[in-house]
Amino acid sequence: MSDLVTGDAVVLGLRPARLPSRALAIFLDLLLYLTGYLIISIGLTFATASLDVAAQAAVSVASFVLVLVGVPIAVETLSHGRSLGKLACGLRVVRDDGGPIRFRHALVRGAMGVVELLGTFGAVACIASLVSARGRRLGDVFAGALVVRERVAGAPVMPMPPPPPWLAGRFSGLDLSAVPDGLWLAIRQYLTRMNQLDPQVGAAMAAKLADDLVARTGTPPPVGVPAAAFLMAVVHERQTRDAARAFGTGPGAVAGLPGMPPGMPPAWGHPAPGASVPQAVPQAVPHAGQPFLAPVPGRAPAVPAAPVVAPAPAAPVPPRPATGFAPPA
Repeated sequence: MSDLVTGDAVVLGLRPARLPSRALAIFLDLLLYLTGYLIISIGLTFATASLDVAAQAAVSVASFVLVLVGVPIAVETLSHGRSLGKLACGLRVVRDDGGPIRFRHALVRGAMGVVELLGTFGAVACIASLVSARGRRLGDVFAGALVVRERVAGAPVMPMPPPPPWLAGRFSGLDLSAVPDGLWLAIRQYLTRMNQLDPQVGAAMAAKLADDLVARTGTPPPVGVPAAAFLMAVVHERQTRDAARAFGTGPGAVAGLPGMPPGMPPAWGHPAPGASVPQAVPQAVPHAGQPFLAPVPGRAPAVPAAPVVAPAPAAPVPPRPATGFAPPA
């Protein structure tokens, strides 16, 4: 992998293409261009049969430059570095800073390609690619370009371990709005690979991540809950809220979205912090004088047949504290 740094101090992890894949892409391109040049040459031979020798030679040179030099330059310029051969091999020509190439880059590469590829039958290009640390030929060096791999085999995505059943719904009132995405990513990577770590190292990492999560949520750590189990339960709670916001149903749905009764406050969907919510069993929980059914995981919450009318408050009700409905920062 080549660590290129852009002008904005961003490190780009690009995989430079090596000689075998580049040679195959160039072979496919040359095969296509030479076939087109041969067909055009046969047609021009019959079309210029009545001209003199000098005119026929001029037409032949013009067709050679147009097909074998001009067409590759035009293709790379219009496709932003993806010729047919490179597209078949999963390659692309980019600038040194990782951006798409322009006409001047394609022009320098095409002009040098006449000497490297056609004039020496690819010998100079092969030697330069083997010597270069990033597999570049002379045309790439002079143009300030780089051929990289676009199709890279991705690593298999490991499934997230489920939380213990006795922790399901225990952290439904936790405020997760201040937890950054970087911490979520670190927790996810730990949970998907914790079985591959040394037990002592894994326990230390889990304790550190749990402390960071507790510091972001502002809630004391639960007593008697292992750090890894705490992380599993909180991540499961975040996924449940994201799914509820995406589909508009469940305990994480925001008031006013589909699936929420009219006039129902968002906090009704959340039990009190530390309360245990049974799985898949409806419970009648009194709130503000009106009963409602606790949401069942996997399906929309039951809505009473009769419309629920909240009594008018006698005095202004102070705003309720945040319960984690804001998306993670």
